[in-house]
Amino acid sequence: MALSNDIVLRPRFKIKVERYNQSILSDFKAAKTTQTDFIVTQVDDHVFIKFPKHKQTFWSPQLHLEINKIDDNSSIIYGLFGPNPTVWTLFMFLHFVVASIFIAFGIWAYSNWTLEKDIAIQVSMMMFMVIIWIVLYFAGSIGKASSKQEMHALNDFMHQVLGTEQKKTP
Repeated sequence: MALSNDIVLRPRFKIKVERYNQSILSDFKAAKTTQTDFIVTQVDDHVFIKFPKHKQTFWSPQLHLEINKIDDNSSIIYGLFGPNPTVWTLFMFLHFVVASIFIAFGIWAYSNWTLEKDIAIQVSMMMFMVIIWIVLYFAGSIGKASSKQEMHALNDFMHQVLGTEQKKTP
């Protein structure tokens, strides 16, 4: 599970599998009942793998798989690691609020500048919003780093169900 760069907060991957997609989906459906380490949910061609509530933390990841049919003998799996959708929505909402406040103070600063009034408060608040955005980014990075072992566990479980060899990263 090598990542292309360190900036990505929600790693994605794709795997081509030489099996029919319904066969893969039925394997995940069977895995749902034969193990208790993960919660496996299936909706159409989408499979969601996450940890049970008692093992979850705030940053616990989940794995979303989309299993698409290429032909009768092969499928492609698109995977996305990410936090709980509620956590991700909150995280994006905070980014939106910070950006909106930054823009509002920018408009206010421009208005005061054209009126030749003092803009120190507005520029200070804009700089503070940039600092908050950087803090949010690093909080997300720390959350991702703290859940790396859980991401590997989800990845290993996926490969176990698929019966595929996973590429080892150095």
